[in-house]
Amino acid sequence: MKRGGPHRARPVLEARNPVHVVLRTHRGVGRLRQRCMYHAIRRVLVRYLGRDDFRIAHLSIQGNHLHLIVEARDARALSRGMQSFAINVARAINAVWRRVGPVFGGRYHATQIKTARQARNTLCYVLNNWRRHREDLASARCMQAALDPYASAASFDGWTQRFTAPAGYVPLPTSPPRTKLLRADWLRYGRLDAWEKPGPLW
Repeated sequence: MKRGGPHRARPVLEARNPVHVVLRTHRGVGRLRQRCMYHAIRRVLVRYLGRDDFRIAHLSIQGNHLHLIVEARDARALSRGMQSFAINVARAINAVWRRVGPVFGGRYHATQIKTARQARNTLCYVLNNWRRHREDLASARCMQAALDPYASAASFDGWTQRFTAPAGYVPLPTSPPRTKLLRADWLRYGRLDAWEKPGPLW
């Protein structure tokens, strides 16, 4: 996880600040938005439930990258947690594709969330990211869906409307957030609309 450029020290992380993390795959890795990949990543996520030092609160699977919103005790816990997660997901993906070699390119991109507005924008960006990449128009089935089936959107209770998961759908297992920013503060700027298209964050 440390290849792909000069190493730069991560900024000090306080437990009250969630982190938006992006993991991008190498070009040779197959498309992630497939049922086999969903279940492979889902099996990995189960391992991180119930932890106090590192929690994955939200996640979305895109074609060649993953978006996560995580909470960590400190910068060291974040680094160790993300390294562990990336290794386990890489092994799971390689097992499905029966391939060897690295899956993710370079170090993960991490942005601390420090304000309520930023928290709201990041939640929208991650949970509605499929609309940004036009994955919501990929098929007739996608066009009929309100929430991204390849994200933890079904478990999120901050939508403007109530949604019912389709029969047989098994959501991605994520941990309830504990930081005040993700639990309550972000609501100052309004609940999320499922059809809201997120803008760029940086």
